[in-house]
Amino acid sequence: MSEPNPSGLSDNAAGAIAYVTFVPALVFLILEPYNKSSFVRFHAWQSIFLNVAAFVISFILSIVLAFTLIFGVFIMLAITRLVWLAWLVVWIICVVNAANGKLYKLPILGDLAEKQANR
Repeated sequence: MSEPNPSGLSDNAAGAIAYVTFVPALVFLILEPYNKSSFVRFHAWQSIFLNVAAFVISFILSIVLAFTLIFGVFIMLAITRLVWLAWLVVWIICVVNAANGKLYKLPILGDLAEKQANR
């Protein structure tokens, strides 16, 4: 377990909290001492990229669902629910790994987050 910062919040906890929404992720990128930790910065950036990806995919699914209202409502609703279930699983994996001090990299998003964290 990582040592607590002067605020009393360890890097592991800050990394996990960064996944709650994009707001704590942004806060951790701005506030010291969290913005000095590459571990916290990595998880904050990965959280931001994960939120952006979720928004974009949700938007695309909404458009597709609107166009399929006549023919494939049940199929699209099932696909939408499966996508949200997958997002939930990915989110839980990220939170648990960050809380345990592991640097778990998602495909594509993890590389982007790593580049941003090491800037």
